[in-house]
Amino acid sequence: MNKKVGVSQEEKNLAYYKYFEQDMAAIPEEKLKYLEQGANAGLPGLPIEHRNLFLAGKDSDYCQIGFGIMEDGTGYVCNSTYMPHVTGEMLDWWFPWHSVGSDLRYKIWDPQEHYFARADRADYVCDPNVPMNQKTWGVNHIVLEDVGGGPDLLKLCFKRPSDFGYDESLIGTDACQSLVCAIGEGNCAAAMTHKWASYEDGVLFSSRFWIGFRMEENGNIVKGLPDGVRLPEEVTKGLFAHNIKEFSNLAAILPDVYRENKDLF
Repeated sequence: MNKKVGVSQEEKNLAYYKYFEQDMAAIPEEKLKYLEQGANAGLPGLPIEHRNLFLAGKDSDYCQIGFGIMEDGTGYVCNSTYMPHVTGEMLDWWFPWHSVGSDLRYKIWDPQEHYFARADRADYVCDPNVPMNQKTWGVNHIVLEDVGGGPDLLKLCFKRPSDFGYDESLIGTDACQSLVCAIGEGNCAAAMTHKWASYEDGVLFSSRFWIGFRMEENGNIVKGLPDGVRLPEEVTKGLFAHNIKEFSNLAAILPDVYRENKDLF
């Protein structure tokens, strides 16, 4: 059984500590099968240069749930999570909210693998004049988490969608209600997007990671791996395992966390 990260007495006194204490949500069996088999339905990963197909919901020819290595040695991870009773407003709130205040906000997301996430511009994140869906734009989150190789420090540089290379006319549609996107700087650079859209009585939350990519000073996202270098599949498998775990748990706790804390930024 995985051990939970440490918490202080101050964190234990917070009202949302109860979400840390409770058992984490179970990962759906079909996701565990993908993890065990490395299955991706025989479909390739979406090349990052075609990322607008993802926002438009026109990427069905590519892997939707799974992980793997591209021909150029870079990696990909993709996942979709049905989140019943979750709304887009909740998710617009969650991503900035967990980056300020107590470290416990990040820990309740995944009590076994999340240590802290701290925004470098808390004044901007907490400014009531900044729209909720823009509170990650231009903000870096300094994160300590474990995605399989032990606690690892990284910097997630969140971007305005257009600065990530997205067509913003594709946002606010049936395929993409809203999103967050970032470039991760750490032991292995990566580009990341989470988008969500209404689905049944909640949302369908979809994640894409392109591992081995970095952003140049001019804003272009380019391959960061040297030619001839190939990522070990364990890197993508570890991130997939972490992703299916943390978002299964977020889906379970977010409606109540939001209801109880939405006015406590």
